[in-house]
Amino acid sequence: MPTVASAPQVLPALLALGLALFACTALALAGERVQHALFGRSLTPARRRLVRCAALACLAGASLGGGWAVAGAPLVDLLTTTAPRPLVLLGEVHDNAQQHALRLQAFEALLASGARPALLMEQFDRERQADLDRSRAQPGANADALIAAAATAGARWHWPFYKPFIALALQNGLPIVAANVSRADARRVVAEGLQAMRFDERVPPDITAAQAEIIVASHCGAVDAAQGLRMAAAQVARDQFMASLVERYAERGVVLLAGNGHVRRDIGVPRWLGAPLRSRVLAIGLLEEGDDSHAAYDRTLTTPRQPREDPCAALRPAPRPAGATT
Repeated sequence: MPTVASAPQVLPALLALGLALFACTALALAGERVQHALFGRSLTPARRRLVRCAALACLAGASLGGGWAVAGAPLVDLLTTTAPRPLVLLGEVHDNAQQHALRLQAFEALLASGARPALLMEQFDRERQADLDRSRAQPGANADALIAAAATAGARWHWPFYKPFIALALQNGLPIVAANVSRADARRVVAEGLQAMRFDERVPPDITAAQAEIIVASHCGAVDAAQGLRMAAAQVARDQFMASLVERYAERGVVLLAGNGHVRRDIGVPRWLGAPLRSRVLAIGLLEEGDDSHAAYDRTLTTPRQPREDPCAALRPAPRPAGATT
C-alpha cells in the first residue's frame, strides 16, 4: 500500500505502516455506503477501497526545511493545500495503474478546492499544441477527440490513464499544454547539441553526470558511458522546456504530469527555474517499492511495483540451443 515521506527514515516508515493497517481495517468496517459517499460513482468498489486506503496510508513522519511535522499529508491534502495557485510537479512511473488512480483523485480534489491550474502534459509533444487548440475549439470537444488530434503517432502512452485528466481539464476550462520535446527534436539535440534547438547549453556538470548515469542504467547495458553523456542532453532539453512552461503559467498555477525523472528537484525541472519559482514548486515523486530516490523530491509516495515483463530481457543475447557450438 502507498506511503508518503519526505526522506527514507525507519521510524516514519514504521509509523506509516501502522497507520495504513489501521486505516484499511477501519475502511473495511465502514462499508460500501461510506465508500460511496467518499468517492462517488466513477470508481469501482475495489478501487474506491484502494484509493482511500492509499490516501490514509500516506500519513507518516515527514520533514521540510529540517522541521518535523506531526504527520505528512496524504497526496490529496498535498495538492489541495497548494490552492489557489499550485505549482505542482506530479511524477509517475508511466505504466503504474495505481499511481494514476491516486493522482487522479488528488487532481479532482484540487479542482474541487477552486484551483484552476494549467495542465502540463509530457504525453503531448510541443509541436502538437496547435492540434490540441484546434480540436478544443471544435463544438463538443472531448478527451477522445483531443487525443486523436494531438497524440504523436507511435508514442507508447497508455491513453486510458490520461484521458480522465484531459476530460477534467476540459470540464473546468483549464489550459491543456503540450510539454514534451519530441523524439525528432531530441535526436537533433543528441546529434548537434542543445544550442541546435535553442536550448541553454550551459548545463551544470552534476546534472549531465547524473542524467547520463540514469540513462546507462535504464538501457540495461546497451548504452555505454559516452552514449549516455550525449543522450543526457535530450533529457535536459525536455526539462528546460517544461520549466519554461511552468514559468509561463505560474500566475494561474500549474500541474505538470511527467515521469519521475523530470520532476526531480536535484536534476530535473526545478533546476531550470528561477529561485523564486523554485522555492514555490512542490515536486512529488510517485515511486515503486525498491526505489530509494526519495531525497530527490519534496515528497514521495511509494506504491507496489506494477507487474511487467523484464525490460532488459529483449536486450540480452538469446540462449544457445543445447549442444550448439561456437
